[in-house]
Amino acid sequence: MAYTFLEDVAIADMAFEATGKTLEELFSSAADATMNAMVDDLSTIQRTTQQAVKVEAEAADLLLVNFLQEVIYYKDAQRLLLRPERLQIEQRDRHLTLQASLSGEPINPEKHALRVDVKAVTFHRLKVAQTAKGWEAMVILDI
Repeated sequence: MAYTFLEDVAIADMAFEATGKTLEELFSSAADATMNAMVDDLSTIQRTTQQAVKVEAEAADLLLVNFLQEVIYYKDAQRLLLRPERLQIEQRDRHLTLQASLSGEPINPEKHALRVDVKAVTFHRLKVAQTAKGWEAMVILDI
């Protein structure tokens, strides 16, 4: 698991730190952390439905917000629990583009032990940084 939920960071929200050797691994870890905030056991999500996602931004932190908002959008609009399968991030000049293949299944309360309902990703204390070990992020989710 390349993420850790943080206690005592946000009182009415949920915070996590995610890591990855690459920016793609970081985004994948952050997507799993977001989904794990909503579903107790990620292994209960079968990969029966595919969804392609493309988001753009001018900075890595904004790209992460846009990507996680897509994961939340599909949970809200189509009642899908989605996890990343493949991610590709390209940078041209100062413009970043993420293309991802997500997979999962519809929410089933009898199968998926639901935790909290994530409404959005906040900008409060948002951080994406490259370190000597790779990449790390801090994200606070509005629940």
